[in-house]
Amino acid sequence: MSRIGLKPIPVPNGVTVAVEEATNVVTVKGPKGELTQEISRLLTLSQEDGKVELSRPNNLREARSQHGLARTLINNMIEGVTKGHTKTLEIVGVGYRATMEGKNLLLNMGYSHPVRIASEKGVAFEIVSDDKARTQKINVTGIDKQAVGQIAADIRKVRKPEPYKGKGIRYQGEVVRLKAGKRAAAKK
Repeated sequence: MSRIGLKPIPVPNGVTVAVEEATNVVTVKGPKGELTQEISRLLTLSQEDGKVELSRPNNLREARSQHGLARTLINNMIEGVTKGHTKTLEIVGVGYRATMEGKNLLLNMGYSHPVRIASEKGVAFEIVSDDKARTQKINVTGIDKQAVGQIAADIRKVRKPEPYKGKGIRYQGEVVRLKAGKRAAAKK
């Protein structure tokens, strides 16, 4: 049994959830926008008393695997149109910096050229500078959790944290394990 799939999804006030029976496309509208997602035809969706519940008619392997996934996708859509999703990245390293160029992000990460990251529809960037710690943070926000996570991963891919000094772009709270380097090997 899917423990996640069995939980009902609470629908807050101001959010509407609509399902097209023929195509099994779920549409969620809220104060921040509208999202659509196609779920498996093996699942049925029902709405009662401000809650959405997913059920499956049989215990086929494919239906079981889609049950928890579909519930999580719908829950993320409801959370996105009410609160939104945010991923925070930290820039660590001397001379590494980020600036805004209109709605796009411009990264100076030690290459011979600046790297431009284009803002997709529904995703916004914000740069927060901490002058005392001399660090910058990039907030990637939007209503679609998948798009926010993908753009944050693309930004991190520009300069991953290197294992000797830890310089680069990392997720907030990410722990980078540092290697000892040449000096530790020479002392043996």
